[in-house]
Amino acid sequence: MTANELYVKGARIWISDPDAIWRGAELLEDYKGPGQVKVRYEDGEDSVLAIKDKNNLPHLRNPEILIGENDLTSLSYLNEPEVLYNLQVRFMDQNIIYTYCGIVLVAINPYADLPIYGNEIIQAYSGQDMGAMDPHIFAVAEEAFKKMSRFEQNQSIIVSGESGAGKTVSAKYAMRYFAMVGGSQAETQVEKRVLASNPIMEAIGNAKTTRNDNSSRFGKYIELSFNKKNEIIGAHMRTYLLEKSRVVYQASDERNYHIFYQMCASSDLPEFKKFQLMAAGDFFYTAHGGDPVINGVDDADDLSDTRDALLLLGISAKDQMMIFQILAAILHFGNVRIKEAEGETSEISAKDKNLLLMCQLLGIEESQMRMWLCNRKFTTVGEVLTKPLTAEQASNAQDALAKHIYAKMFDWIVEKVNLSLHSTTKQHRFIGVLDIYGFETFEINSFEQFCINYANEKLQQIFNSHVFKLEQEEYVKEAIEWSFIDFYDNQPCIDLIESKLGILDLLDEECKMPKGSDKNWCQKLYDKHYNKAHHFDKPRMSNMAFIIHHFADKVTYQADGFLEKNRDTVLEDHINILRASEFALVAELFEDKPDPNEKKQRAGSHPTQPLRSNPKGSKSTKKTVGSQQVTKATVGDQFRDSLFMLMNTLNATTPHYIRCIKPNDLKEAFEFDPRRAVEQLRACGVLETIRISAAGYPSRWTYSEFFQRYRVLARSKDIDRANPRKTCENVLVSVIQDPDKYRFGKTKIFFRAGQVAYLEKLRSDKLRSCGIMIQKHVKGWLERKRYRKITKSITLLQKYGRGLLARRYARYLRETWAAKTIQKRWKGYKARSHYNHVRNAVLILQASIRGFFGRREFEKALHTHRAVVIQRFARGWLARVRYRRVIRGIIKLQGHYRRRKAKKELKKLKIEAKSVDHIKNVNKGLENKIIQLQQQLDVRKQEMNAVKQQEGEMEKMKIELEKLRGSSGQVEKSSNKITELLAEIKALKIELEREQIEKQDLIAEKELMRKDKAEIANKLTEENNKLSADLELAKTQLDEQEKELADMVKAKVEAAKKQLLSELDSEREHHQKLVKEHARLQQRLENLHGEMEYLTSPQGHKLLCLLMRRRRKRKMKKRIKDMVQRSQRRRRKAPAPPLPVNGETKDIDVGLLLKLQNRVKDLEKEKAEMQKEIDTSEEQKPPPSSDVITDSAFNALKMQELENENDKLKREVGKLMQAITDSTDFTQQEVSPSGKELMDQFEAMNDELERLSNCAQDNLFNLQSNK
Repeated sequence: MTANELYVKGARIWISDPDAIWRGAELLEDYKGPGQVKVRYEDGEDSVLAIKDKNNLPHLRNPEILIGENDLTSLSYLNEPEVLYNLQVRFMDQNIIYTYCGIVLVAINPYADLPIYGNEIIQAYSGQDMGAMDPHIFAVAEEAFKKMSRFEQNQSIIVSGESGAGKTVSAKYAMRYFAMVGGSQAETQVEKRVLASNPIMEAIGNAKTTRNDNSSRFGKYIELSFNKKNEIIGAHMRTYLLEKSRVVYQASDERNYHIFYQMCASSDLPEFKKFQLMAAGDFFYTAHGGDPVINGVDDADDLSDTRDALLLLGISAKDQMMIFQILAAILHFGNVRIKEAEGETSEISAKDKNLLLMCQLLGIEESQMRMWLCNRKFTTVGEVLTKPLTAEQASNAQDALAKHIYAKMFDWIVEKVNLSLHSTTKQHRFIGVLDIYGFETFEINSFEQFCINYANEKLQQIFNSHVFKLEQEEYVKEAIEWSFIDFYDNQPCIDLIESKLGILDLLDEECKMPKGSDKNWCQKLYDKHYNKAHHFDKPRMSNMAFIIHHFADKVTYQADGFLEKNRDTVLEDHINILRASEFALVAELFEDKPDPNEKKQRAGSHPTQPLRSNPKGSKSTKKTVGSQQVTKATVGDQFRDSLFMLMNTLNATTPHYIRCIKPNDLKEAFEFDPRRAVEQLRACGVLETIRISAAGYPSRWTYSEFFQRYRVLARSKDIDRANPRKTCENVLVSVIQDPDKYRFGKTKIFFRAGQVAYLEKLRSDKLRSCGIMIQKHVKGWLERKRYRKITKSITLLQKYGRGLLARRYARYLRETWAAKTIQKRWKGYKARSHYNHVRNAVLILQASIRGFFGRREFEKALHTHRAVVIQRFARGWLARVRYRRVIRGIIKLQGHYRRRKAKKELKKLKIEAKSVDHIKNVNKGLENKIIQLQQQLDVRKQEMNAVKQQEGEMEKMKIELEKLRGSSGQVEKSSNKITELLAEIKALKIELEREQIEKQDLIAEKELMRKDKAEIANKLTEENNKLSADLELAKTQLDEQEKELADMVKAKVEAAKKQLLSELDSEREHHQKLVKEHARLQQRLENLHGEMEYLTSPQGHKLLCLLMRRRRKRKMKKRIKDMVQRSQRRRRKAPAPPLPVNGETKDIDVGLLLKLQNRVKDLEKEKAEMQKEIDTSEEQKPPPSSDVITDSAFNALKMQELENENDKLKREVGKLMQAITDSTDFTQQEVSPSGKELMDQFEAMNDELERLSNCAQDNLFNLQSNK
């Protein structure tokens, strides 16, 4: 369509605006050519738009249906305002922070916590295609993980953006995703350690800035290593450009590194008491920003998390306390104040306790640190010179040392973290995550911004190569039609920085110059590149600045400080003092380590070579060709090398890009500032990505891949397996009507955006239709099979049903016949029962009447007999009761006796229990007892059988008696016989009752015997079991003792082995400690030698004399002050001196005179030593040399000092004597003996000193004349 057809009345357009960047408007009239067109803005304002030509037409707006698309390349009109507006709508209206832009994920920082990073979200994105889910950081991570696992290719995720855009958080979530999908369901120890590195690095490498409360002040590249099972086995971290200057200075409303504030917030911990920490505002290094608190952050809790993470990564509590001790020393070191002294010198106050505390925490000597903080040593040919530093120079050296200590500590922690994350398992593939500074431009840009922007130029070049160059080269290689798109190539800008005689080379060259300066270097840049390099420019109003045209913007750099920051100079004297520390960790930090890049050449490095970090704080060295001179590598050179290695690594991987956007500078949640957003979109190349993605062919398939996947779309006759390309052409011609939507290359097929999705839809529809056809036939077969099964089941049911009915009818017939039979038999039974019942009743009645009369007669005779029997049995029963009572008492006595005897036997048995023979004898005896009891039981059984026989006879007799009773006629005839029989029966009954009683007694006795036997048997069984158990227990104990003895011997052998191994390890550690201690002591010896050399130099003599004079002066003043104070205390304690009586006087203060006399003796000793030295020098008289002249001069100075001191002492003693005389009201005559004696001694000493002085001067004169 032409412009006249598109730009008609009502068309929606975008118009640029200086405030809002872009404003939406609507045409009020048709566009008819160059000129003016009336427009109306969305707020109702009417305006006139001037259009010069067709190239100046405003951007068209997309229809509402396309607003809010999750991929910017899917918009109909791709332009800057549409991209900006689409991002704004998704961010502000839909609260969506992620949007695709082709291969780039645009992430906008919401400044709020969102519930889109939980484990359930990770599970939802795991295994999904990138386009199947909404844009998310997890989708990019899943794409990288999928390509690594499927195609066996190393991957990298490049997270870029300016400070506060959310780079670190995005990288953290990406690593968390890899830890979850690359591990087990529950986090393994490796994943926990990988995630635990985040709080550690945030504590020591992040700080609050005006743009971000948790800004990363260093760059890092983390390689996550995977094995063949795609499980995380380890990681490695490389760091870049730590902002060391933040340790000593922070801008307003900013903070130092978090770890310092965490320590100050936890100063009340018992283990931190020795650090003597204060509030963060009380330390110079943490008080610059004036804002020590971050809203919503608890520094004390963060320190606890940091310590837990350090412990998880294998850094012991002891090493942690040493880390905190070094960091506390840095804080106290910042409070050391260096003041101006006489001339251009500096000094540290002797009352400054911060230096002493700092030296104690670092384990170094205070005197050496105090000296070399204010002085600097120069080594020339044949001599060592010392130069005092001004207060400003000393303060700069102090800050440089603090920064160096922190950088070393940072590198050591990173090394320990890498050691903990290292895996012994061989790495199969890796995924790298790069989190580095974004492009920076401030009002004042220095060396740090230069290095950051240089790194971003390199990253942008990789991005260009991946998105632009590779795209076009691929089209040319495949010989397809393509209209080239111009893109920004930043190689000239990179050459300006890193090529030969580029900015970095000229900077390094100037750093090597003895009198190199920032001004000279800047002038060389002007001479070399101004008006020659397209990307270099010079400001109009400054001769100490230069401009570089970066890919994102023009940046003006101030040259002040470039040389100093590039040199990163730390005085060697300070390093030597730290190397001699008594703490192993402090000495280890400053050990000379080999440079990992020393053997690597920048031009010939292979991409697969081992990569290690080379942070700017390390002091790597380089050797010049043809000489042995060693020079320190500059920061720029180190950064260039490490950046080169990083680029090689990224070029060897498949990159994935995440562009982080900071929506506003106020850090407000879901607020969008179009001006800030469009600056970042222009800087990160998002718009160029949109252009090439929409204009080119983003999707591509090889012919074999396309054939394998999309052959289902072809008819059978169109498939030619011998010629896959022909088949692919047939498929595309049949399904895509527009030939511009695809291109056939030499080895691949290229598709416009959206065409692959269309093919996938056709393929899915085809597969779905085929699936439906298969389902139709399978379901028909299943239904027919089910019908046949149901028919067969119904036939079987009918067969079994008919049989069941027939059987039921047969059973009915049988039951009917059986019922009739039962009725017949039952009726007969009932008639017979009635007859028998009547007959039995009649017989019973007859028998009852007859029996009544017989029983009445019988009972009369029976009562008489029973009375006799009862009397007899009652008497017998009473006798037996008494007998049984006696027997029971006897049995109890026997039982008590037997129990006592058994106890004694039990004791004997316990004593003899261990004897197996004894146990056998006991068992034998018990067997005999059992046999005897068995015999007694047999006898009792025989008696019981006899009783039973008698009972049987009695039963027979009862039967006969009944027979006799039945025959009433015989009874009447034989009444006499009956009477006899009755008497005999009574007698037999009595005998029977007696026998029954006896039987009961026998049974009771038998029962008692049985119980006794059972008790005895139980006791014997228990004893036997107990003895057997004791025997088994003894055997078990013996076996256990043998086993314990064997285990004990084995344990002792193992313990001895472990002890020997531990002793061997301790000996090794001790040897290592001795080696380190030897190096430390060697370093201290070198420091002392250096100090001695300095003291033997002329400047050293002067300094020594000055120090000795000051020290002796202070010492003498202190002594005199002490003497006066003691004298005054004595006078206050002692009673008032009595007035002289009868001419007697009281001596003056004897203690004071003794002190003065002792001091006189000391001076005499010094005089004697000086005399001895002079005599010795006169006797030896070595040949004159500079050293002798120096010693003589030193002796002369010492003599002069002694004379001055003597005069001063003499005056002070005189004043003392006068004061004592005045205070005690003594007369001159009273103190004259002691006072005169003291004065005479001083005068004699003074004469002697004058003589010695003359001798020394004569010797000095002779030596000079001999010379």
